[in-house]
Amino acid sequence: MKRDADRETRERLLDEAAHLFAERGFDSVTVRDICARAHANVAAVNYHFGGKTGLYEAVMRWAIRTMQETTEEIRRAGEGQPPEAQLDAFIRVFLTRVATTPNTWIHQLMLREVSNPTPSFDLILNEVLKPRMMYVRTAIAALIGCQLDDPRVANCVMSVHAQLMALVNNPLAGRVESEPLTGERAAALARHITRFSIAGVRAVASVSS
Repeated sequence: MKRDADRETRERLLDEAAHLFAERGFDSVTVRDICARAHANVAAVNYHFGGKTGLYEAVMRWAIRTMQETTEEIRRAGEGQPPEAQLDAFIRVFLTRVATTPNTWIHQLMLREVSNPTPSFDLILNEVLKPRMMYVRTAIAALIGCQLDDPRVANCVMSVHAQLMALVNNPLAGRVESEPLTGERAAALARHITRFSIAGVRAVASVSS
């Protein structure tokens, strides 16, 4: 019974810490804040995670595992497909998972890491961002018919990524002529962004580097 209670306490601490770190950032959250939200004794963070830093690292590992699952789903969807379908898989799976996942705190936390990096940022960069961007670079380079290091590839990757971030991090979602990112809208937008991006890449390909 004690083991079950310990596990439940640990899960509550992890869940509440994830949301608080995403809302306020690592430095602005105290152990007392987390324990109060999790209805846990203030000693619980040290007991389960060895302190606030250990808890933050556990939250980041959780976020990284979730993002890696998205990357793996993208790879499976695009495996053996032509580059157009690979790019479609990236856009469609990414937006669908963003729209349907209950872990919306992940994207907010990633924004905080980008703007104010902690020691965990290198882990995110190497285990999530670089592999995911390499997938997109490979698809775009194949569409253009050039090497991965061609400057046109980097510019096109940036353009595709910017469209997705404009939706994920849109502060006007649900206001001012902007609809919430529901599953149905995500699917429709994925189709649009894919068509728009492929047409853009092909236009870029028609211009010499």
